[in-house]
Amino acid sequence: MNLVKTSDLRPGQIFSEPVYSEGEHMLVPARIPVRQKDIDFLVNWNIDSVLTQGELVTISVEPEQERPEEELPEPDNFEMTAPQDDLLQPIHEDFLMDIFSVDSSPSEPEEEPVSEIKGPVNFSISDVQQNTGPYRAYKNLIEKVAAIFTGIKSGVDVEMRVINNIGMQLLQDLRDYPESFVDYILGGEVTGHELAKSSVNTAILSALTAQELKLKNHKINNIVAGALLHDVGMLRLSKGITEKKGQLSEAELEQIKSHPVHTSKIVTKELFGSQEINLIALQHHERWDGKGYPDQIIGPSIDLGARIVSVADAFEAMVSKKSYRKSIVGYQAVKNLLADNGRRFDPAVIMAFTKIMGIYPIGSILKLNDGSIARVDRLNIEAPLRPIIQILINKDGKTLRPGERPTIDLLSDKKLFIKNALDTHEYS
Repeated sequence: MNLVKTSDLRPGQIFSEPVYSEGEHMLVPARIPVRQKDIDFLVNWNIDSVLTQGELVTISVEPEQERPEEELPEPDNFEMTAPQDDLLQPIHEDFLMDIFSVDSSPSEPEEEPVSEIKGPVNFSISDVQQNTGPYRAYKNLIEKVAAIFTGIKSGVDVEMRVINNIGMQLLQDLRDYPESFVDYILGGEVTGHELAKSSVNTAILSALTAQELKLKNHKINNIVAGALLHDVGMLRLSKGITEKKGQLSEAELEQIKSHPVHTSKIVTKELFGSQEINLIALQHHERWDGKGYPDQIIGPSIDLGARIVSVADAFEAMVSKKSYRKSIVGYQAVKNLLADNGRRFDPAVIMAFTKIMGIYPIGSILKLNDGSIARVDRLNIEAPLRPIIQILINKDGKTLRPGERPTIDLLSDKKLFIKNALDTHEYS
């Protein structure tokens, strides 16, 4: 395997074999010219070298051509939304997903795994202890929101200040336990109160994204409140539709698409919420390309808070188990968002979301090139493909107890790299 420094790459270079940025993440296929945007990606994400089994064979003098993009399939039974803002310019969003296209894998390092890991293995949240402050705080938020939703569904008067207070508590808890909360979202450990849990999860992810975008505190407060309420209109739909297993009919899908309007009515006429919160409720399923609902708003006309909530909502929906489909791993959910290419989502919001979540979100279960199994412990923001990990099963196949698990910074240890992400639920 040949190592090529990023600083030595030039547009138009052609290699005889695929070039990989990390592990199985292909940057450039064999005999396809390197593009400036490929080099820009490596620089922006602090990747100082790439690997290839081939050799530099030529330098193309032809003008750069775009590689064909694969159409991202729609997830089952939920709409993913889109957007963008003049103030939030995307950074190379059109090539972020090129590294995920894999035709073949680089050769394994000299050290082969000693044994094959057999899953599932139990690494439940009891490892992190359900009696800890972070877990109690997370569960308490869900229970409070569930109580609010029960009151709204029953016709009990609910004041907007109660929602705002829950939002402020969420932001305080998030300052105290940011990594734990993301871990709980991916782990799906809390069962019951599904609508409330989804709303809290979306609010957590929206808050983190808004903070990454450095929005003002009052704006973040409104976004959190809007995220907590964004799907409350689902309470006006029948359980036969919201909990249906399998594909929705056209008529049922139209009813689902009415929930933003129901939410808007609840926010404005029952809770007397602000216009900013109402716009989040009403527009979080609008798309950047104008093909969303309910009003087919296009581009910068979509409220920024709604754009943030739409990304958080889509990610939460993908990683959460639903009655009509299984969840997918956090890595695949991030990959799907990055592949959107400005159809549904604001690319600048996607960039901010990726920075706070990482390519491999905290709590993701990974297989390394030496055969060991690890959990993502912390992110390296400037090097998203090389997080800080904790070894759960070593390369000899030994399951490690909590006190025995070494922590490794993949940015420092260049011999190790991520081979692939695993299903969290098989190892959690």
